[in-house]
Amino acid sequence: MAKKVLRSNLELSGIAPNLLLRDVEVTAPFLFKGEINLEGPERAYLAKLVFYKKNLNSLKHINLSEYFHLCLAAHWATAGTFVPTNVDNQIREGLWKHKEVLGHMDRMARLTIESWSWNYEQVTNRKAFNPSNGQVLSTHEGTWLSVAIGAYNALRKHNKESLASDVADVILAEISKEEKLLLELREKRDVVNFLRSTALMAHNFGDLDRVMDQWQMDPEDSFRKRIYKLGHVAHESYSPIFAFAGQVNKAFLSVENHRHMSMRQARCLRRSYRFLIPVGPFMDTWGATLGAAPDLSLAEKGEIVTCLFEGFKRQDLASGYARAFKGLVSTLPLGLESLVQDLPFDLVQELRRSAFHRISEVPRQEFELELGRRFEAFECPLTGLRF
Repeated sequence: MAKKVLRSNLELSGIAPNLLLRDVEVTAPFLFKGEINLEGPERAYLAKLVFYKKNLNSLKHINLSEYFHLCLAAHWATAGTFVPTNVDNQIREGLWKHKEVLGHMDRMARLTIESWSWNYEQVTNRKAFNPSNGQVLSTHEGTWLSVAIGAYNALRKHNKESLASDVADVILAEISKEEKLLLELREKRDVVNFLRSTALMAHNFGDLDRVMDQWQMDPEDSFRKRIYKLGHVAHESYSPIFAFAGQVNKAFLSVENHRHMSMRQARCLRRSYRFLIPVGPFMDTWGATLGAAPDLSLAEKGEIVTCLFEGFKRQDLASGYARAFKGLVSTLPLGLESLVQDLPFDLVQELRRSAFHRISEVPRQEFELELGRRFEAFECPLTGLRF
């Protein structure tokens, strides 16, 4: 891969800073249109992107740690969008192995720790909630864990044991936070948020595992043993709730939560943070948001319906797409009839005869109650736990 050299003499093998900002704007244009709140230190990473978008020449003069900061900000801002920026490997590994890293490693590590508390609530809808204390969980925690374990490995490699210990402490704090959330949701019998959380937890610990493998951590390393495969096997350091949640996700939600490739075709969905996709199959409210949106035309809503139907057919009959369709057409004066002029006749006929349509006809409360009944009857094959 050709190297890029900035005016600051920073040599990069990854994406140039100005092109990274362009990619952010393509997938999340709402960041630059005054739609979201940029105030406060926990949202400073979003303000940084807006600043650089207005001052592109400044990007030519950044150093390695500032480029790392920019990559973190870009990925946090887009991880919940339909097309996240492709800097995962840079922030997990590549930049930690840059030839200039020793002069910047301490700041990069502290930025990593700081990013644990960044506020991402406006840039993703893939969330679960603990209504009792307002806690939010999303896939952003997995993004953070994947960067943090990369930082930990780099720091250990360069004998920066104190900083490595600091990073490890925050990794353990994040894991404990997710454990507490699952236990509290189970105790409160919050079926919907518990199910959402299992999908998010599986994603988050999957990211953590992948980067531990990427860095080829020693299988006998005590820290690795403590945090590896948390969603797959029971660990003596943690409640069996993690292994239970992993099996619940596999049985009920994994088919619903993937990369949503079909939805990338409807570029109108990138227009607002309100249109970002939530955790499936709980998509009725999201669909209703799309259907009622005044800034989406009927033609665009028809395009979204087409993508939902195609996604349903391609993704092992994921019922969340049908629930989103239900929410969307329920807001229109004539239901699906409001869109038929903007949809191919053959597609409308196929849709009406399909399992997609049959699932959408089930009232939301009935759909979620039936899912809850099946979930509560589930016994974990690894732990014997039930909800």
